Amino acid sequence: MNNALPRYLIRDVVARALAEDLGGRGDITTLATVPEAAEGRFRIVARHAGVLAGVEPAAETFFQIDPHIEIEWREVDGDPLEPGSVIAELAGPAGAILGAERTALNFLGRLSGIASLTRRYVDAVAGSGAGVAHTRKTTPGLRALELQAVAAGGGVRHRFGLDDAILIKDNHVAVAGSVGEAVRRARAYAGHMVRVATEIDRLEQLDEALDAGADGILLDNFGNADLRQAVMRCKGRGVTLEASGNVSLDTIGAIAATGVDIISIGALTHSANCLDLGLDEHIS
Repeated sequence: MNNALPRYLIRDVVARALAEDLGGRGDITTLATVPEAAEGRFRIVARHAGVLAGVEPAAETFFQIDPHIEIEWREVDGDPLEPGSVIAELAGPAGAILGAERTALNFLGRLSGIASLTRRYVDAVAGSGAGVAHTRKTTPGLRALELQAVAAGGGVRHRFGLDDAILIKDNHVAVAGSVGEAVRRARAYAGHMVRVATEIDRLEQLDEALDAGADGILLDNFGNADLRQAVMRCKGRGVTLEASGNVSLDTIGAIAATGVDIISIGALTHSANCLDLGLDEHIS
């Protein structure tokens, strides 16, 4: 899939990860046991089924350790994996490959876990028209990679950070005094080029948000009956309705059936299990 991130971003994230793992002395186990001139051939293999993500940072990891490592990627981000799927074949200096192994697999496992969980949610709402979106509940410093993984799993884009869209939350409402006042202030600040969305936690706030000019409304912890009411009352108003709060694989199908446009799920990034992948020596 074409969802590439800027090289400088990948380069810097990988450099920090390698510095963390190698420290000041490097991989002393490999230095002690593997001859400097040793060459090797390895495969990255999936141990469990899932969806692949993280090819870019994994490739950058091997490149930064030693640009002479040759990699042939058999799968790309977004591809489904089965147990035993060969993701990549590597050849080159054995010590360098082993020094990069854990960092590369950490990127692949973590990001593939996010993509795999996202795909399960996307499959659960198939045919409903509802999009599955991430939130900002991400690992500090890794947001771009984690949101790229959500996209690999079929999820849709939410705001990336605090600077690219206005989303009024309950604490903003509390300080501003009301939903309507918060939306009016945001509308005046943003002008016509920036979308303004607001969170509401009860139906009584819906008309207030609409009348103040909200472009999007986040329906926080609404029951399905109230979600249906909100959808009916907003029909033809050109407003994006987003459901959020306590969404699970067991409940998302019924939430999507209410007619909301977006369902946002923090668990996609904060609770995804790593996909089990391994680096195996390959003797041709």
